[in-house]
Amino acid sequence: MLIAGVGNVFCTDDGFGVAVIHRLARDPLPAPVDLRDYGIRGRHLAAQHLDDYGLVVLVDALHRDGPPGTLYVVEAADDAAGAGPYPQPDGVLALVPALHRQVARVVVVGCEPGDIGTGIGLSPAVDNAVRPAAKLVLDIVTRARRSWSG
Repeated sequence: MLIAGVGNVFCTDDGFGVAVIHRLARDPLPAPVDLRDYGIRGRHLAAQHLDDYGLVVLVDALHRDGPPGTLYVVEAADDAAGAGPYPQPDGVLALVPALHRQVARVVVVGCEPGDIGTGIGLSPAVDNAVRPAAKLVLDIVTRARRSWSG
């Protein structure tokens, strides 16, 4: 399993995915999980050979018109074919088709940004969503491990 944070820490709330990865790095993760901060190199993630992963969890800011700090989980299988409930934006979901060709399952954990202008640091609402998002990512990973084991 791979947990990949994507985002630009120099554009306030766009750094959400990176912040979640840093939060997850503080505690031991269940094996076998790789934790990676891709920052603005999301296209590098899509270009990598990911056949060894059964699950990729992408974490990023994700605009869905909700209040800032709202968390979303997008099961990306339908989006890989372009037929999912969400249109393909220029952000993290745009990576899904390339990833889905290599990985059985792609899940996006996103957070509604409040501000993606130039600046360092998350807005209060998005900062408050980092810990719950980290827990959500761990829950997704734990459920996946259980389903593979039993």
